[in-house]
Amino acid sequence: MPVREDIRLMAGYHSPQVEAAVRLNTNESPFAPPGAWLRELQAELASVPFNRYPDRSARELRSALARFHDVTPEQVFCGNGSNEVIQCLLLAFGGPGRSVAVFEPTYAMHSHIARLTGTRVIAGRRDEEHMLDREDAKRIFDEHSPELVFLCSPNNPTGRVETRETVEWVLECSRGLVVVDEAYGQFAPWSALSLISSPTFAEMEPVRNGAVGSKAARLVVTRTFSKTWAMAAARLGYLIGHAGVVSACQEAALPYHLDAVKQLAGRLALEWKAEMDERIAMVVQERGRLLESMRELGLRVWPSDANFILFKPLDCDGRVLWEGLLERSVLVRDLTAWPELKGCLRVTVGTRDENSAFLAAVRECLG
Repeated sequence: MPVREDIRLMAGYHSPQVEAAVRLNTNESPFAPPGAWLRELQAELASVPFNRYPDRSARELRSALARFHDVTPEQVFCGNGSNEVIQCLLLAFGGPGRSVAVFEPTYAMHSHIARLTGTRVIAGRRDEEHMLDREDAKRIFDEHSPELVFLCSPNNPTGRVETRETVEWVLECSRGLVVVDEAYGQFAPWSALSLISSPTFAEMEPVRNGAVGSKAARLVVTRTFSKTWAMAAARLGYLIGHAGVVSACQEAALPYHLDAVKQLAGRLALEWKAEMDERIAMVVQERGRLLESMRELGLRVWPSDANFILFKPLDCDGRVLWEGLLERSVLVRDLTAWPELKGCLRVTVGTRDENSAFLAAVRECLG
């Protein structure tokens, strides 16, 4: 039996898993979680009844996230990484006969998961600065009325954050759910979460074609513990949205999909906000240093509101530079095969020493 062709990821999406002294290719946190958090987790694991199924609704974790974001637990859904959260959204609101709009270049998993769920993917474009092309977006909304619209903000792999005005405009012009993927949201100057709690934004509108009535009710924001919480190994993500959206995602999720260890780890992590904020500040500071230094090296560099930077060498082939960096044991993300990003690379902001090693390697390669 042949495998479905539409489950294949785009060429060049997967980053090679190769050994390197400096790994700046997967946008992970350069810092390990606080040691005290790990000790607290280990201590509480002793009381976990491993012979019993976990809390199916993850009540304690959802309540902790609700307090953290000043919403109600009914507005929170958790999953095994934000990818599973996105999958549940598409299972509940996508599927055969329905469509989702994405704007390339963007996070490839949005389209990939949509295809897995039988949802038609309508790909719009971004402008030369990698921001949303409103004219193209309006055409898509008018011609196709997609049931879901994905906005990655800050956008992966370009690093650009969508403005508040853009998110509001998309909600005005589209009719379905608007999913703002904020995997890197803590590094950005603003969050779409502020719109969900805005009193003026939540004013009710007439229900159209079965869509949820208010703008606030159609807005969904997804987050992850993988980046700023330094928990990539745990695979934990969540969304904040309307209670009806959360209820639908719970119906789409498999029973007991979120294990007890993950629920405990996430709940305890939320108690370490001060440490998280300190690490965010360090990454943002290093991001600024990298941006300035990379421009001085003669690279084409795009502005970034995330923990990574998109760049392109002007005097050599991007793949040649990638290979030269790897020869010096520095691994970055090769995007040269992406149609919209020919010749481009992406570097994760690491520790100060890692970033200095990257800059030194670039300097050597460019000679």
